[in-house]
Amino acid sequence: MFHRSERLFLRPPFPEDWQAILLRLNDEGVARNLGRAPWPYGEADARSFASMKQDPRLPHFLVTLPGVGVIGSAGLGEHDGQPEIGYWIGRDYWGRGFATEAGRAIVEIARSLGHRRLTAGHFVDNPASGKVLRKIGFRPTGQTRQRHSLARGGEVASVEFELDLGETAMELPQAA
Repeated sequence: MFHRSERLFLRPPFPEDWQAILLRLNDEGVARNLGRAPWPYGEADARSFASMKQDPRLPHFLVTLPGVGVIGSAGLGEHDGQPEIGYWIGRDYWGRGFATEAGRAIVEIARSLGHRRLTAGHFVDNPASGKVLRKIGFRPTGQTRQRHSLARGGEVASVEFELDLGETAMELPQAA
């Protein structure tokens, strides 16, 4: 599966993408905001991510910027039996709206796959991710839960969000 947004192209990772993934994710400031990325993040980790099998109901993508290449990743996973959105953008591309744009693309994909509800979360010390989630229509559940962070080596407080995909795209907040 592939997806084109206004500025980005989302595509599945290929094994040969490992170096581009390593370039963007070998940054403690990025890895520590993710649940499943280790720190330090090395070649074997990038090769494993680039070769990860796709689940057709929960696809994951590399976020690419035409003319630049891989700038991050976004996709669907599963947490506590529920479909969950996740994303990361390399530090060099923070603050340009790419996470928001990629997140909206994943919401569109989830809706097209028939998902009715998505969950998400962000570590309490990463409020920028909460802003992204709000921009793409997620609402805080009012719950903060402990989630494991491989990079941090333990449990970290996470602010939980949800999105009812029964809402129409017109009801979701637009680009800011």
